[in-house]
Amino acid sequence: MSIKSFSAKIFAKYIAKQTRKWSANPKETQLKVFKYLIKNAKNTSFGKDHKFDKIKSYSDFAKHVPLRDYEALKNYVEEVVNGKRDVLWPGLPEYFAKTSGTTSGAKYIPITSESMPMHVNAARDAILHYIAESGNSKFVDGKMIFLQGSPKLQVKNGIKTGRLSGIVAHYVPSYLQKNRLPSWETNCIEDWESKVDAIVAETLPEDMSVISGIPPWVQMYFEKLQAKTEKEIGDIFPNFNLFIYGGVNYEPYRKKFENLIGRKVDSIELYPASEGFFAFQDSQREKGMLLLLNSGIFYEFIKADEFFNENPQRLTIGEVKTGVNYVMIISTTAGLWAYNVGDTVMFTSIKPHRVVVTGRIKHFISAFGEHVIGKEVEEALASTASQFKAQVSEFTVAPQINPETGLPYHEWFIEFDSQPENLEAFANAIDKELQKQNSYYKDLITGKILKTLEIKVIPQGGFNAYMKSKGKLGGQNKLPRLSNDRSIADALNKLDF
Repeated sequence: MSIKSFSAKIFAKYIAKQTRKWSANPKETQLKVFKYLIKNAKNTSFGKDHKFDKIKSYSDFAKHVPLRDYEALKNYVEEVVNGKRDVLWPGLPEYFAKTSGTTSGAKYIPITSESMPMHVNAARDAILHYIAESGNSKFVDGKMIFLQGSPKLQVKNGIKTGRLSGIVAHYVPSYLQKNRLPSWETNCIEDWESKVDAIVAETLPEDMSVISGIPPWVQMYFEKLQAKTEKEIGDIFPNFNLFIYGGVNYEPYRKKFENLIGRKVDSIELYPASEGFFAFQDSQREKGMLLLLNSGIFYEFIKADEFFNENPQRLTIGEVKTGVNYVMIISTTAGLWAYNVGDTVMFTSIKPHRVVVTGRIKHFISAFGEHVIGKEVEEALASTASQFKAQVSEFTVAPQINPETGLPYHEWFIEFDSQPENLEAFANAIDKELQKQNSYYKDLITGKILKTLEIKVIPQGGFNAYMKSKGKLGGQNKLPRLSNDRSIADALNKLDF
C-alpha cells in the first residue's frame, strides 16, 4: 500500500466521523447555518431590502423573503455583474458560473470565497466516504479522468467567469495533479467531439482507475475507446473500478455501461450545481445521497403538487417526510436567497437525510392533468427495458395533444442500442409501468382521455445530432427527459437522420 493510499484511509475515517456528527443533528446543523447567513448578509443591499436586522427566526425569514427564481433575483445579480459590492453577499464574488437559461438568456450564478470551498470539499468527501465504507483506496494511485467543460475563464468587471466544471478544474488538489487527466491543453478544446477524440488518445496508454462525468458524455468516450481498440473498457483499463457521476440518473445507462466495460464497477453519485453542491452518495448500501446540511446552504422544501399555489407551505428540514416529491429551495453563502433551484427531490431517509433527484419542476408532462415527472418515466423505462432485454441509449418524452387521428397520447422518442423485437408490446409494457407509477395517468388511460403511449425510434447518434444542432453537445449539458410542449419533439422531427 502506497503512502497516498494509506493516508487516504486515515483521512477518510476522520471525515466520515465528522459527517456522522452533523448528520445526526439536522435541525441544529441547519439552524447554525441559518443564523450565520442572516448575520453575515444583514448589511448587504438584499439584507437591508428584506429587513435582515429584524429576522430572529425562520418564520421571520419566510415572512420577509419571498421565493425567487433567477428572473426574480436578476436585478440584484446584474448589479453584482456590473461590479457593485455588498449586494447579495459581503464584497464581490470570486467567480460567476455562467449557465444558459431558457427565459433569461445567460445566467450568472455568483460563487464566493466562502461557497467555493464547499464545491471542492464535497467532491473530495464523496470519495473519502466511499473509501471509509469499502476500505478500497488503491485507486488513488491510478490515473483519474474528469470529463468537464473548458477551464478557460473570461473576466467580467474583475470577476472570473466560466462554466462551473471549468472553475472547479482550478481547484484540483496538488496531490491529485500528477494523477489527473486530461491535460490542460486537451481540457481547453472547445469542440466536444474533438475534445473526446483527444481524451481517447491521451488516456489509452494510461492506467485509468477512476472515470467521472455526466453518463451520456462518458458513454460517448467509452464508445470511441471501444471503436478504436475493439476491446471492452475493462480490458483497456483493468484497474478501472470506480465511476463518479452526476447531472442525470445513471439507471437508464447502467446496463449499457456494464456491457461497454465488460463487468460491474462501483459508482458514486454526486449532486452538484452552479448554485451549490447539495448532496453525494455516502454509502454503497443505502439508497439516495446524503444532503449536505453543514455546507453553507439553508434548505427549504415545498411539496411539488402545491408549488404553483398562491402561497405554498414552506418546510424546513425537520418537517420533511420520505416518499414526498418536494421542490428544493436554497439560501447560500453565495448570496442566493429563498432561491428555487428548479429541481425536485424525494427523501429516501431522514435518519440521516438522504435524497434522490426526481426531476425538474419545469420538466414534467401535465397537458391533461397527469403531472408525470422524470423519476416515473425513468423507472418505467428501466423496468421495461430489463424485462425485454432492450438497451436504451437516450430518450425524451412529449405530449401529442392534436394527433391527426384518434386520442392524444404521450410520444416517446427513444434511441436504442438494442431494440426490442416487438416495439408495440414494449410500448404497452412501459405504459402499464407508468400507470403503476402515476394514478392520474392511469385514470386518463382508463377513462379514454389518452391512449397508450407511442414510440418513435431515433437512429443511433440522433440525440447527439440534436444537441449539436442546439450548440449543447458535451460539457454539463443534459437532454430534458420530459417536456410539456412539443419544442424538442418538433426539432427532432425536423432533423434529417
